Amino acid sequence: MIRADYMNILAHNLRHLPKEDYHRAMEYFEEYFNEAGPEHEQDAIRDLGSPEEASRELIMNLAEKNIEEPPKTVKRGLHAVWVGILGVCAAPIALPLLLAVICVVFALLLTIFSILFAIFLAAVCTVAGGILGLVGGAVLTFRSFADGIATLGMGLITSGLGILFVYGSFHLCRWALGKTSKSLGNITKGGRRHENKY
Repeated sequence: MIRADYMNILAHNLRHLPKEDYHRAMEYFEEYFNEAGPEHEQDAIRDLGSPEEASRELIMNLAEKNIEEPPKTVKRGLHAVWVGILGVCAAPIALPLLLAVICVVFALLLTIFSILFAIFLAAVCTVAGGILGLVGGAVLTFRSFADGIATLGMGLITSGLGILFVYGSFHLCRWALGKTSKSLGNITKGGRRHENKY
């Protein structure tokens, strides 16, 4: 096998990673081969192992890294969860167990994201209700001053609570994504410990 073949297989195996992680990984392997030089290309390939082993090792390392460094943004959290899923799929455990784990993880993720979406939607609806209350209160003030002021007050309270609710739902989403990526990383770690026993 030559360097070009190795890198093509590696690129194919890592294609599902988030773009940032994919490019960083490919740069690492390119630099590794560049440092080895053309005369030591085969030694570098022996040191790295097969492209399948190298890509699996890299994905599992990324999944484990997410355990120590929780994601700081929602987008990064989604990437961490995706890498965790890839890590679970790369873990060397028996196929039936792997399928069961994937089904459980998928159901768990679907439930978590459904709950988070429902909370976020409720927060947005609360803000929208508050804005409607403000508009309605402003219009109602010209008909009945006391009713208009009361409606404006309720609109302000509802808007304020809705804004707090939206803010809280973002933090809850970040927290849930961090915990989910950590859990997937722990599953990956467990698979690696299982591999090391044999």
